Amino acid sequence: MRILLARHGETPWNAEGRYQGQIDIPLSPVGQAQAAALGARLADLPITRAVASPLLRAQATAKAALGPAREAMLLTDADLQEIAHGEWEGLLASEIHEKDPSRLKAWREEPDTVLMPGGESLRQVLERSWRGLAKATEGLGQDDTLLVVAHDAVNRVILCKVLGLPLSKLWTFRQAPTTLNLLEGPDVEQLELVRLNDCAHHTPFFGEARHRAL
Repeated sequence: MRILLARHGETPWNAEGRYQGQIDIPLSPVGQAQAAALGARLADLPITRAVASPLLRAQATAKAALGPAREAMLLTDADLQEIAHGEWEGLLASEIHEKDPSRLKAWREEPDTVLMPGGESLRQVLERSWRGLAKATEGLGQDDTLLVVAHDAVNRVILCKVLGLPLSKLWTFRQAPTTLNLLEGPDVEQLELVRLNDCAHHTPFFGEARHRAL
């Protein structure tokens, strides 16, 4: 079984460093171009099943990745939506620094210790997103390929689990817009990471976009 774990394309709020969480922000023109580039890359790749977060930015990315001939196969699962930032949603990092500096510092340095005000912890995100991934893989065989289009925090906690990393190491790797992570294994509990943060379809070897907020 192969799993292509992708992140959605860039949104206007990504570009300006605004925390969006579960607010349903659509792709920007840049994000739409990134999603189209992902679709071109996957055009000739057989895909058995496709599941995305129900948020618009993930659905639009997944549909572009599948292309018109395959987009009808797309399913959605709320377990794959982005971490809920609660009171932080809609705010710039600078605004959060003014109102909640100690928690923002902890989020950047010890993210596994943070419970978002009115939102979620990383442990809660891991529990639901892993459940969503497991559901998406049910019944898949050795030669099947699953496309999952989710979000930065969702991808990171899934990858931490696959790699055996504590959630405190969440920031030790990147997840670019429309990046691809390739996982392979006989089932969801025996996955190996084959590719990490592969965004060659829209970004040169150096020069990857870095966002200031999830």
